[in-house]
Amino acid sequence: MAVKSPHGGPVPAQSATAGQNTRLVHAGRQPAAYHGFVNPPIYHGSTVLSPTAQDLLNRTQPYIYGRRGTPTSEALELALKQLEGGTGVVLCPSGLSACHLALLTCLKPGDHLLMTQGCYGPVRHLCDGLLRRLQIKTTYYPPAAGPREIAALLTRRTRAIYIESPNSNTFEVQDVAAISQLAHRQGIAVIADNSWATPLFFRPHEHGVDLSIQAGTKYIAGHSDVMIGSVSASARCWPQLKQLHGDLGLCVGPDDIYLALRGLRTLGVRLREHQRNALTIANWLMQRQEVQTVLYPALEHCAGHQIWLRDFQGASGLLSIVLRPFPPQAIEAFLNALKLFGLGYSWGGFESLAVPFLLDAQGPAALVGKGCTGIRLHIGLEDPADLIADLRAGFSQLSAA
Repeated sequence: MAVKSPHGGPVPAQSATAGQNTRLVHAGRQPAAYHGFVNPPIYHGSTVLSPTAQDLLNRTQPYIYGRRGTPTSEALELALKQLEGGTGVVLCPSGLSACHLALLTCLKPGDHLLMTQGCYGPVRHLCDGLLRRLQIKTTYYPPAAGPREIAALLTRRTRAIYIESPNSNTFEVQDVAAISQLAHRQGIAVIADNSWATPLFFRPHEHGVDLSIQAGTKYIAGHSDVMIGSVSASARCWPQLKQLHGDLGLCVGPDDIYLALRGLRTLGVRLREHQRNALTIANWLMQRQEVQTVLYPALEHCAGHQIWLRDFQGASGLLSIVLRPFPPQAIEAFLNALKLFGLGYSWGGFESLAVPFLLDAQGPAALVGKGCTGIRLHIGLEDPADLIADLRAGFSQLSAA
């Protein structure tokens, strides 16, 4: 039976044919269930009372303890499930904890993991630290490797392949469907961090991914004020994910969930603006003599552009530039001159950011020459002309130094 809105009609998000923006606005909301108020209420609570001893012992109620779910958390889980297209979604206290949970869902002592060399830095730290202590071996594969190269690295103990597409900082795009087909033929799970694209621009489950990770801190929340992550599972991995999530006692505070729900409603509008601004800035940067190259899959010259064109519905606001060789003090002068680009980690908020990073020998450094420096830029929602003026001032200080 369809849920009715306060105006008597069905909630549009219940329809599988509803448009993307319609789903963003209506997913996870049932105003009729909370007296017609537009937004789900925020439930602060740990203890949930049962009306009778029988109800308490048999756990007949939909909610039994705050850590195991509330109407607030359920609203976000339902909304993300509708966007991701998987069997179920769990919420985590951060994007990194979501990465941890996804890996531990698939791996046990003695197993082997294939991890992209271009993964998020703290995930590499996890592999080299905690997973190693658990006697789980990690092999890193080149970030642009295709199924043939990955197949050569598989062992009889390989239980998971971890994908970032695009990869962190250097933005190589992977053929997710081909890698998933290879993995599934051998009973191997596929994990993908999809924070860059979000489910609006790429839907991992449709390409064979078993566990899809979102650092909701970034584009989902969108305002740089929330720590939250999520993992969406296919039917194959949902029971294990749900069980481990509960066993680890992972939960998210109701206020953070509310802020993520609020951010979700404008995700489509914000992503389109991030993309428009990023394309404007990227094309301008390509003309600068200080810039060796721009790493952004939406640009034709970038490796993986054809895969991006085939599989993605858009590009977000995160990109990198590779500067020509400059001394460290000149790089510092460039960064210190920026006024609109904040110097800070994370990304996905409304504001623009800049962070330097080391170019790995297996990454684009091999293509652009020795001594180059990478700068990751998040292009925010400011006016592009103002961002260009800010970067121009930075380049002036770069050359002067």
